[in-house]
Order: sequence, then structure tokens, then C-alpha cells
Amino acid sequence: MERLSARLLSWASLIDEKTLDQAKTTARMPFIHPHLALMPDAHLGKGATVGSVIPTLGAIIPAAVGVDIGCGMIAVRTQFTKDALDGRDLTPLREAIERAVPLSAGHHNRKVVATAEPRIAELEALAEKAGFDPAKYADNWRLQLGSLGSGNHFIEISTDELGRIWLFLHSGSRGVGNKIAMHHIVIAQRLAKRWWIDLPDPDLAYLVEGTPEFTQYIRELRWAQHFALLNREEMMDRVVRQVSDFLGGAVDEQERINCHHNFTESERHFGKQVWVSRKGAIQADAGRPGLIPGSMGTASYVVEGLGNPLSLNSSPHGAGREYSRSAARRTFTHEQLREAMVGIEFRDTDAFIDEIPQAYKPIDQVMADAGDLVSIRHTLRQLVNVKGN
Repeated sequence: MERLSARLLSWASLIDEKTLDQAKTTARMPFIHPHLALMPDAHLGKGATVGSVIPTLGAIIPAAVGVDIGCGMIAVRTQFTKDALDGRDLTPLREAIERAVPLSAGHHNRKVVATAEPRIAELEALAEKAGFDPAKYADNWRLQLGSLGSGNHFIEISTDELGRIWLFLHSGSRGVGNKIAMHHIVIAQRLAKRWWIDLPDPDLAYLVEGTPEFTQYIRELRWAQHFALLNREEMMDRVVRQVSDFLGGAVDEQERINCHHNFTESERHFGKQVWVSRKGAIQADAGRPGLIPGSMGTASYVVEGLGNPLSLNSSPHGAGREYSRSAARRTFTHEQLREAMVGIEFRDTDAFIDEIPQAYKPIDQVMADAGDLVSIRHTLRQLVNVKGN
């Protein structure tokens, strides 16, 4: 860990100047308490750095939560071992998962399936209690539950160091969560203009606790966070069914972990109750299980938090980009992607060039930097990878 200023601590050994400048700008906001914690996977983001932990007194910066509210990971450890898949063609399993879970931006379910019904009812009741109708953001939000999205979202079947099979996926609150986030970012920016607040970046516009705008944001934020959590649960149930069918036996779930990495919670740190916005960071209280994925084709990790107070009990959420998507497409080739994915069943398309492992920081270095934030419980290696375009 390096103290870059009184209000900025960094665990990142690999970081560029633009990202550092962005983090320093956010750390100078007057309501930061006691400091911003920069995670090992930090990289440039909208307004605030992805891979940062931002504790604030009496205010929240909506863009510092991230536009995919509640984005995170879920993993299930099964009773099966790698022997059950050895020597088998895994293409049918990948294709079955692709049929069961809508992939790519803008894609959603054609109907509400039975497993989604109770989750949707739960979200309807939560929205009514929060005093808003999610349909004002996305009239098809019910059909979005159980869909993956695109970018770095994925579904994987992996094996750990003992050969046990894990099911692993990454997604968030989909289109409805994105629209909720963008709506409140715009409100914060309008308020800043109305009150002549001079911001170093328009995306650092904030909402003040105690105002109607803040209260409504928190209500809708919490709904979107719960949507994201249930979205992952719904997709995981579908993946479990496909694996059960493929292997000819029911999956015995021996462990299930579900954690956000784009979210806000009210927590107590350094003597004060603060809003902790983790934008690309997971909660890592002592003993808390967590998930840190690598990039496409590399290892992922099941971890346990160490409760480091200087990090505000946080840890990285993944590898962190080194190349933007456009830069990755200019730099790397389809053949290099194929080389990186040797031995892994995946949809072989140049649409995934911007997700090539070389576009990300080396996950081993990220985990080394996080040595005082989490301990590694399991190292997962991919057998099957499913992604949307």
C-alpha cells in the first residue's frame, strides 16, 4: 500500500497517470472521509475510477457507484469433479447455456419463466415500498431478469485446485439499472448547475443526504442492487439445470457465493457513519467470502476478506483493464485470442477481441497487490466460457 496523499491510498502497483489523476481529483471532494482507497485493478472510469472505494459524509456521487448498479459475481461449488467432463465434447453444454440465458446488450427473455416469477414478485413489492415504478425506466424490466448482457459479463464452468467443478458468472442490473443510474447522474448534474457548484468533473456531481433527490436515489439504488443480485440467482439456477442435464444427475450445491462490486452501503469507518461507494471493488470484511474473476481465459479466485481497515474492508473485483476496448481491437488479433483460449470451450468469434486477456492487467499481479486485503481460498481455471457480443 502507498499513501499518495492524506486522502488517497493505493494498492495498485500497475497504474497509469490518467487513472491516478482521476483518483486524485475524486479524493479532493470535500466530503471524502477519511480517504479514497484505490484497489490493485484500478483503471479509468466515468467520473470516478473503476477499482476505487469512495467513503462520503452526507452525500453520494451517483457516477461513483457505477452505471451498472449492483454488478457483481455469483459462484456455485458442485459435487462434480473434472473427471465428469474429461474427454467429452463441451460444445453442446456451452450451446445449451447460451439457449437458456439471453446474451448480449438489449437481449432479454421472451416470457417470464417459473423460476423468475417469485423473484419478480419480490421486486414488484420492493418497488412499491420504495414508491416508484421501474417501468418508467424500462417497461420490459421483468423480461430482463435472468439475462447476461455483454462486455466483460460472462458465464463459466471452472475447476478448482482439487478438481471440483464450479459454476461462475458475472452480471448486474441490466438495462433497467443503467437507466436508473443515468437518470440520477443527470439529476445531480442539474442540481450542481442550479446551485452554482463548481465541479472538477461534471460526473462528480453529487446528491446531498436529507434532500428528496437523495432519498429517492437511495430507494431506487437499493432496488437496482437487489435486482442485480436476483438476476444472478436466476441465471445461476438456469446454468445449474443445464449442467444437471448434461451430466445426467442433479447438482448438489455445496457452496453459493453472491457479491456486488458496484454498490453503495452505509457503514461505520474511522469513527463516522459514511456512505461507502465501491465502484469495482468487493466488500472484504474479515471472514467474508468473495469472488475475484480474472480476464477471459485466465484464473479466477474465491477469496476470504481480511478486514483491512485502511481499505475500508474492501478488495479488487477483477483484473482491471489496461487497454480500452477500441485500443484492444487495434492492438490484438483473432488469432491471439484463439491462442489465449486454447483448452477452453468458447464461442470462437472476433467479437471478443476486446476481451482478450492481454487487454487486462495480469490477475496474478492484482492478487499479489491484494495480499493484505484477502486470502485466496480457491483458484479456478475455466473449462467453458459463455459471453454475449
